[in-house]
Amino acid sequence: MLRARDAMDRAYAQPLDVPALARIAFVSETHFTRTFRATFGETPHRYLQRRRVERAMFLLRETDRSVTDICFMVGFGSPGTFSRTFRDIVGRSPRTYRKETTATGVPTCFMKAWTRPSA
Repeated sequence: MLRARDAMDRAYAQPLDVPALARIAFVSETHFTRTFRATFGETPHRYLQRRRVERAMFLLRETDRSVTDICFMVGFGSPGTFSRTFRDIVGRSPRTYRKETTATGVPTCFMKAWTRPSA
């Protein structure tokens, strides 16, 4: 399970599916999904979405790239899906998040703790 999770952390922007992740973990697809959820508390798909949103949050705070560019950079296929998923996880739209997030002079460790989306 750790191999698959590490692969998702490294290649979050790539199209990853359950069969590929199950092969990385050397288990069947059904067993992978069931065991991943029991181990990490969320499905592989939701974990991957959350990792992508975390990266998008960083890019929204630290760059001036458009929301659409960030959407595709982190691995989402459409801006609509990105916005809906971002809102589900963070509680705000990407544009609202960018406007409201102005942290200057705050240590990175505090910023990560404050802005980490809950599972």
